[in-house]
Amino acid sequence: MAETIAILGGNGVYARHLIPRLVADGHDVIALVRRPEAAAFALACGAEVRLADIFDLTAMTTALQGCSIGINLATSLPGPSGRGDFDANDRVRAEGVANWISACMAAGVRRVIQQSIGMICASGDDRWTDESHLFPAAPDTVTGRAFLATHAMEAAITASPLDCIILRGGLFYGPGTGFDDGWIGRAAVGKLKTPGDGAGYVSLVHIADMASATLAAVSRWPSRETLIVCDDAPATWRDVFTHVAAIAGGPPPQSGGAPGFPSFRLRNARAKEVLGWRPFHSDYRAGLAR
Repeated sequence: MAETIAILGGNGVYARHLIPRLVADGHDVIALVRRPEAAAFALACGAEVRLADIFDLTAMTTALQGCSIGINLATSLPGPSGRGDFDANDRVRAEGVANWISACMAAGVRRVIQQSIGMICASGDDRWTDESHLFPAAPDTVTGRAFLATHAMEAAITASPLDCIILRGGLFYGPGTGFDDGWIGRAAVGKLKTPGDGAGYVSLVHIADMASATLAAVSRWPSRETLIVCDDAPATWRDVFTHVAAIAGGPPPQSGGAPGFPSFRLRNARAKEVLGWRPFHSDYRAGLAR
């Protein structure tokens, strides 16, 4: 069934992979953006563009009029481009998501998909975890505060009257994310370093697979589910970066990089079962093929 779907954060890399898939599936897509000059891709793919800011309740309510599903992809996470910061992202997840909920309810949008992060399910070591496990977060570190803000965001969404789905994505990589390009660029000149000693696990998800899982969620609508979306084979940073260095023709990665976030080795079985989805890029070797 065709839906009218609003995507907040409609000019981000996640949206750029999701919009053409939704349009090809017959949906009417509305990209909600703060800067219309950055929305050329959405327009080119056949989406309508409307102005909205997650901190502007009135504008967001207006922009959501006529939509049956809202997908919140708004973030301000720091990335390879240098834009964004964790404090701003925490505000997006707290104050911003409260506005998003209010705007959806005021505009009559009753079904929503909320982007979240799989790393809040981290074990901190080599143990496998799933949606039932949450890493104990404390407010005395940047990562801890980010996890607390994510917990609060998810709690607000699930406590609302909205019919919601939460997708906890692995660490994004792939076209437009900048991550793998950055890894390969540093590896080629011998400057690639693993987080810490490289023994920690990372659960990756190719951005195209994240988009295809989101399309599956729209199609099947597993109401009130919280799902981890990642590839089939989480790997240690040492293994991932050793492979990156090999394909870049550089020396093996050094150890001693910034730790970043706790080791997370996640299962994607629930998303596979509920969504009928499989990652096309089953592991980092497939995802990094060029």
